[in-house]
Amino acid sequence: MPELPEVEGVVRQIRPVAIGKKIEDVFVSDTIRLSKTGGKEAVLKKVEADSFIDRLKGSQIVSVERRSKYIYFGLRKDGEFLLVNHLGMSGAWFYVGSLMAIPEDKFRKHVHVVLTLSDGNLLAYSDIRRFGEMRVLNEEGDYPPLLLMAPEPFDENALQHFLDMSESTKYRNKPIKEVIMDGQVISGAGNIYATEALFRMKIHPNRAAHRISRKRRAELFQAIVDILLESIEAGGSTISDYRNINGESGGMQNRFAMYGKKQCMTCGSVTKTLKIGGRTSVFCPTCQK
Repeated sequence: MPELPEVEGVVRQIRPVAIGKKIEDVFVSDTIRLSKTGGKEAVLKKVEADSFIDRLKGSQIVSVERRSKYIYFGLRKDGEFLLVNHLGMSGAWFYVGSLMAIPEDKFRKHVHVVLTLSDGNLLAYSDIRRFGEMRVLNEEGDYPPLLLMAPEPFDENALQHFLDMSESTKYRNKPIKEVIMDGQVISGAGNIYATEALFRMKIHPNRAAHRISRKRRAELFQAIVDILLESIEAGGSTISDYRNINGESGGMQNRFAMYGKKQCMTCGSVTKTLKIGGRTSVFCPTCQK
């Protein structure tokens, strides 16, 4: 699943090619339309395909921002509103002259939303597994879960928020790995970067949050921030399906010290796995205590 660095990379690339452009036309795939008739909510959430098209067509893109793992498209047409997108497990945006210009066949086959921009190019959304989301909102609060997200990890108040939340009744007895992956505690850090940060700090992923000192938790938070920034600089991580809008893979996967490793790069021990918070956690049984 794309985490904060991957989404940040997409947003930084969409901004210069999209802001100020008008959406001249909108396409929604038959696959999405059929999911609606079948009572499912593939990609388009709480909006019918034709209503989605009518709302976006003729609007101008005035901003593109990232909030945690979400992309916020600020749109203007008879007032301002939002198109909020989560990439899910395999969502990807491509800025192309035609759909045939999308570099890989697996992405071309699964294009579900296409925005035709006023410069003649297409902003195409592909989602192989269709776990991504698009919501048309008058304002952020129209989808209340968005208001529960933790501050951005780079914000001044993010550390204090993390410390307070990790000491709260809801989280203090949970494994620290599960706490880190909760978007109400830290925004944007999922399985990959939680794994890397815990290894960097030599903390066992199953250790309860309250069994880690406040000073150590503050150091862990800084490690998370450092790794997120490093990954942004490296273009994010490509494990399988992440691509930027030009179809390029990220480079952070080449710097992993623990995620996906069979052997610890520090001590040589065989790594172990645990299921924590519904995700497979890789760790070194020697280095991480």
